[in-house]
Amino acid sequence: MSASGPNFRCGTIAIVGRPNVGKSTLVNHLVGQKLSITSRKPQTTRHRIRGILTRDDAQYVFVDTPGVQVKHGNALHRAMNRSVLSTLAETDVVVMVIEALKFGPDDRLVLDRLPPNVRPILAINKVDRVHPRERLLPFLGELGALDRFAALVPISAQKETQLEALLGEIRQRLPEGEPIYAADDVTDANERFFAAEFIREQLFRLLGDELPYATTVAIEHFALEGTLRHIQAVILVDQDNQKAIVIGHQGSKLKEIGQRARTDLEKLFDGKVFLELFVKVKGGWADDERTLKSLGHEF
Repeated sequence: MSASGPNFRCGTIAIVGRPNVGKSTLVNHLVGQKLSITSRKPQTTRHRIRGILTRDDAQYVFVDTPGVQVKHGNALHRAMNRSVLSTLAETDVVVMVIEALKFGPDDRLVLDRLPPNVRPILAINKVDRVHPRERLLPFLGELGALDRFAALVPISAQKETQLEALLGEIRQRLPEGEPIYAADDVTDANERFFAAEFIREQLFRLLGDELPYATTVAIEHFALEGTLRHIQAVILVDQDNQKAIVIGHQGSKLKEIGQRARTDLEKLFDGKVFLELFVKVKGGWADDERTLKSLGHEF
């Protein structure tokens, strides 16, 4: 059966929520491939990332948005918040993700920033961590009483629990129409984008709690030579002492970052990758709109 027809549905779904509730993990598991980088640290995602899932009866175009930032106001965070708001204006369905048994002030702020006419589907993530499961019932009752959500779907993105139920709720609300992308497309992002993102993921995973937020990655050279991808990337930091930490003793930390990123990229590209990493100091890059635009942020 082809992915089209009179009852076929197609549309864009914004995945929103405060930082670190599992939005990127959800998109990765819905699409069936790692597209969005993840870490235990909040605010890992900085760009809108589209993940595409095509079924016989629908094409879902998921947009993984940065977590809505309510505490910081530099140019980077302003760009990230604008990215979320512009995504909302372009999407057919909104899925708001929260953690099971947690609906605090930051979650309410995210909800308040949605247009009044938008009734999001609420995906209550990480239910696998709730024992016994009956503890969810009063929590679901409180959320339902708000009369703000189109549907409540308890899920575990990591365990892929109830993801089909979530897809069913989404499909009901997608408009009828032909697919936008080819059936085998999983994203509209290019390989240079993923190279930068997968390197940045290792900065979040391998550096301390604060340093990853002072870093970003720029791809200076990307060339395909036969089946070999040759990539040169620069890690930007704010200060000289941060550069020393990223490089590590005799280059050990930079080497580990490169090895892990290269392994992930070779899995994604299904081919060999030659990766060269450099570290440069560029003070105030997160407040420099020109630099941020060169890195793909929208203003």
